[in-house]
Amino acid sequence: MSLRQRPVPTSPTSPTSPPAPGPVRRVGRVVVAVVASAVAFLVGAVVLGAYVPAVPKAGVIGPVLGGQYPFQVAVIALVGSALAGLAWRGGLVRWGRALTVVTALSAVGALVIGGVQLAAARQAGADVSFGEVFSQLSYPDTEPDTTATYASPDGEPLKADLYLPKRASGRSPGMAPAIVLAHSGGFRTFDKSDLRGTGRWLADHGVAVVAVDYRLASPGRPTWDKAPQDLVSALGWVQRNAAQYGIDASRVSLGGTSAGGTLALNAAYRLRAGTISPSAGAAPAPPALVVGFYPGTDVTRMWEDDVAGTREAAELFTGGTPREHPDRYREVSPTTGIRAGLPRTLLVVGDRDRSARPESVTGFGAALRAEGVDTVVKTLPFAEHAFDDAYGSLTAQTSRQILLDFLTGPRAA
Repeated sequence: MSLRQRPVPTSPTSPTSPPAPGPVRRVGRVVVAVVASAVAFLVGAVVLGAYVPAVPKAGVIGPVLGGQYPFQVAVIALVGSALAGLAWRGGLVRWGRALTVVTALSAVGALVIGGVQLAAARQAGADVSFGEVFSQLSYPDTEPDTTATYASPDGEPLKADLYLPKRASGRSPGMAPAIVLAHSGGFRTFDKSDLRGTGRWLADHGVAVVAVDYRLASPGRPTWDKAPQDLVSALGWVQRNAAQYGIDASRVSLGGTSAGGTLALNAAYRLRAGTISPSAGAAPAPPALVVGFYPGTDVTRMWEDDVAGTREAAELFTGGTPREHPDRYREVSPTTGIRAGLPRTLLVVGDRDRSARPESVTGFGAALRAEGVDTVVKTLPFAEHAFDDAYGSLTAQTSRQILLDFLTGPRAA
């Protein structure tokens, strides 16, 4: 009778099966998976919000981060994908696989945004710097060539930062075009230093920039009858002092961003109609050109929409609601000034803008054209309000080129 050998059970340490991970490895792979999950959630929300702004919360951060920093988002997503792969290989197969899919799709989505914006930049003729895309994430560190007081209404000095070309881009000395720019801030905050990046860049390309402060609204101090007048004063000051700064007095334009764009459009159109006076000095000639970057075109609409503080800004600016002060709201709204004979106008807005809605800006441009006003409207892809805050972003580089071409093109002369 032969003895049958009983099978020897395979031990956990048998070479026929992989060794069980130790506690350190188990903790490590979970930590990696948790970090990858955080990255996946962040980049997924950003990219989803950039494509679908109607999604709550994600639709707020997505157009800002995804629109201004698509390549950075793609890099972060790829890092998350690598971490997800480590978790997958470490044994967390389903978890790692799901995270890999989310981060990989997010990377692709972000790169598509960057590709669309790059195509728009090329179409605008912008000389794109990818070094700036990754290094200039906010306003650059630059200083104006000089700062001057352009007016002192009621004893309050109003300052202007001047960014001056070293030469007038092939023109004879003293003949550089210029633009007076008003900053954003909902009529109540920020200052002229926010325009330093645009100011220095335009000056380096032959256009003088005069970035101005104006009287800001505050509780109990509406400035609906002050801030537009301040811009008229600034325009007159530049025209009178043009020779001192090498500026062509006949080619001084007026523009602004957000609330500053609202003020600039309103002031320029009322000046042409003869319905506004400066806060100081004599009435100037109307500006050669007018520029509004993501402007509020109708202050009543700003109050009604109530997006990102627009209602509070409108009330501080006017001193009340449209029902309380309908005349004030009409007077300060650029839509009120639409008529034939206005200066050539440039309007730039992002297609994801929640505050200055693109349909409002394009509709405003169409109304100007209907009156025979030469109007250029540019809508930038995947761009939210204040898209040029990220100085090196593709949308910022594109918008600067659009502005330069508008100020120096054949019809600007």
